[in-house]
Amino acid sequence: MGTETETTSMEELLIPHDVIEHNHIMKRLDVKTLKSVSKHWRSTTPSFQERHHRGQSRDPLVLFVSLSDPSVRHPDPSFEAMRTLVVQSSLSVQIPTPWEDKSYDVCSTSCDGLICLYHFYELPSIVVNPTTRWHRTIPRCNYQLVAAENEERDEWVEVPYPSPGFGKDKISGTYKHVWLYNSAELGLNDEATTCEVFDFGATNAWRYLAPASPHLIFHSQAPVYVDGSLHWFTASSQEGETMVLSLDLHTETFQVVTKAPFLHVSNEFKIVMCNLKGRLCVSEEKWPNQVIWSLDDSDHKTWKKVYSIDLTITSSLFPRHMKALAPLAVLDEDKLLFYDRETRVALVTHDPKTKSYEFAYTSKLGAYGGVCYFPSLVSIL
Repeated sequence: MGTETETTSMEELLIPHDVIEHNHIMKRLDVKTLKSVSKHWRSTTPSFQERHHRGQSRDPLVLFVSLSDPSVRHPDPSFEAMRTLVVQSSLSVQIPTPWEDKSYDVCSTSCDGLICLYHFYELPSIVVNPTTRWHRTIPRCNYQLVAAENEERDEWVEVPYPSPGFGKDKISGTYKHVWLYNSAELGLNDEATTCEVFDFGATNAWRYLAPASPHLIFHSQAPVYVDGSLHWFTASSQEGETMVLSLDLHTETFQVVTKAPFLHVSNEFKIVMCNLKGRLCVSEEKWPNQVIWSLDDSDHKTWKKVYSIDLTITSSLFPRHMKALAPLAVLDEDKLLFYDRETRVALVTHDPKTKSYEFAYTSKLGAYGGVCYFPSLVSIL
């Protein structure tokens, strides 16, 4: 019996959808199976979508964005807008999109199976569910419009390139797209920073957040979403301290996270922020080691060293640059997945117990960004 016939038969049972939604078996089904059950599940209620997403307990997939042969100038026949990877099986699948010829970067962390693509000035942002291929376009914010004008006047070299963030207000469930940038570098105003927020709730539009952060930020570091907040590194203060700045997406207020062990950083490229198993983590390169700190989940006041990695071993994998790899995820409860930021073509797994390393994925195509996500049915209405 074909899928369409099975779908009709199930819908004729007239079982109330709220009963089906609360069935624990349905919540455990993977997204591909749910999509084939019934047309109704292609537009399930948000409550079931979120419960189903929380019920998935597998390793995340890795999404690569804007892949192309670095040795070939555009138009590049090998260009791919998005490709997703199942790390443990090394299965890699190209995801067809309506913007096949457009090059995007990606926000560093996903939210509920959604990822956010962006361009610094030329293109509007796009929120995408790579599993269902649902997507929604976001109009350009003021930063992007000003940066585009500067680029037209050949002043693009002077334009800062901050990375935006994407996350969710845990209380209201509203998704938000945020651009935080140092104002003076765009000549906008006398304030330290400017913050623009696109609210997918009632306003469904861009607005300025006031007051914005009183601290300058590292534009070279992408913000990380964890548990209802976005986080940035601050630029060194007069005391030479690098701090973690947090924006609560519900109260929309900024605060500095408790002082961290990596306060005095001589090179901003030697620290990387990430989300590992739902916790805010910072990877710090302190040759010959790479140390990963985790912010305690119970009080958000204590930093704990969770990994110490021998860089003399990892540098043998990439002898040309000998730098720390960027952590992406934790697999099988204890293995670390790393992304090579320099060559942008490889993923590496590390087993802390055996101190061994393996290439999880390699490609001839370089990616503008890589991000982990869990498959979901979620979309933003």
